[in-house]
Amino acid sequence: MNILKGSCHCKNIEVEVGIETDPANLQPRSCDCDFCVKHHAAYVSDPRGFLKIQYKSESLLGLYKQGTGTADFIFCKNCGILVGVIYKTPATIYGAVHSHILEANFQEEVTVSPKKLDKQAKTQRWEEVWFPDVMLGP
Repeated sequence: MNILKGSCHCKNIEVEVGIETDPANLQPRSCDCDFCVKHHAAYVSDPRGFLKIQYKSESLLGLYKQGTGTADFIFCKNCGILVGVIYKTPATIYGAVHSHILEANFQEEVTVSPKKLDKQAKTQRWEEVWFPDVMLGP
């Protein structure tokens, strides 16, 4: 398991991810929705890995719903950096992390277009490719 770490600019939100793939072989997915384009977001995840998101100040933890309102984008209210995205089911929290905040070198980004999928197809895809083991807390 490869352990990667990263944070928002002010370090209020820190992340740790575990991925089976060597980061040099992982291709971040650049989402083409309006929100992600404005944040230059490109996500990485591993359905066999984990994502741990910790914050120092909960009052500075921003959550934003966009599109179908199914997922929560996580950003820092202090420095404005987009950290990742989570999707909650009754049993599991799935997530992906913004590759630009991680201390790793990845392959070139590939553009994906989840906005072309309906809500059911979107959530099914998230459950297949996102981290299925997300911990969010102080």
